[in-house]
Amino acid sequence: MTSNFFEVFILSIIQGVSEFLPISSAAHLIIASEIYQFKKQSLLIDISLHLGSLLAILFYFKNEILDFRQNINLFYKILISSLPLILIGYFLYSTGLIYKLRDIKVIAWATLFFGILIYIADKNKLLKKIDSDFNFKSALIIGMFQILALIPGVSRAGITITAGRILGFNRTSSAKISFYLAIPALIGASTIGIKDLFKESAEFNILAGVGIFFSFLFSFITIKFFLKYIKNFSLNIFVIYRIFLAIILFYIIYF
Repeated sequence: MTSNFFEVFILSIIQGVSEFLPISSAAHLIIASEIYQFKKQSLLIDISLHLGSLLAILFYFKNEILDFRQNINLFYKILISSLPLILIGYFLYSTGLIYKLRDIKVIAWATLFFGILIYIADKNKLLKKIDSDFNFKSALIIGMFQILALIPGVSRAGITITAGRILGFNRTSSAKISFYLAIPALIGASTIGIKDLFKESAEFNILAGVGIFFSFLFSFITIKFFLKYIKNFSLNIFVIYRIFLAIILFYIIYF
């Protein structure tokens, strides 16, 4: 059981950090599995980890969410921006095509290529803000970019922040748009099988609780850190990190 706790703890760190930073969660899971020889993680543990991240982002942006009337247009924009991912994602999962993308070579090349794309997009000198410039057209365009997150290795946060920067939004606004878009995605990922958690053994429910707690903790810390960081610094450190990750994956593949 101790090994199970350790595995859930490591997965909580990966989920909490990689969900909101422009890095690849799929790449980290592969590397972690190579190092620690993890078993294939349970679907319900995966749900627990996503639930922790969902609770963290709802808690962090609680004031914006509770002030529903003032932010009603923003909610509509987030909904429109989320529709392309929901529709295409449903099609790919229902047809089984999504599983053909789950290949370590795809993840390695996507980690590298979209890391370089982040670097290019972050050079945009325009400084649009979410409060004044995030319209329905921008929401739809970013939503179309978010479809690429279905490719393992792309990173949902990475591609939405990249889209925001391409459209000229400043780093903070791009990150906030990405975080808001995470809410519908995490709701879908965490509620599908949540009722099944109560049917599991006491030991499993303890593990799920551990996953929710640590995923919440690391998600909240990551959100707070990232929003402070990008006020003063570029995204170059994440580009370098993605290239480093890709090199590790290429080593695993070819050596």
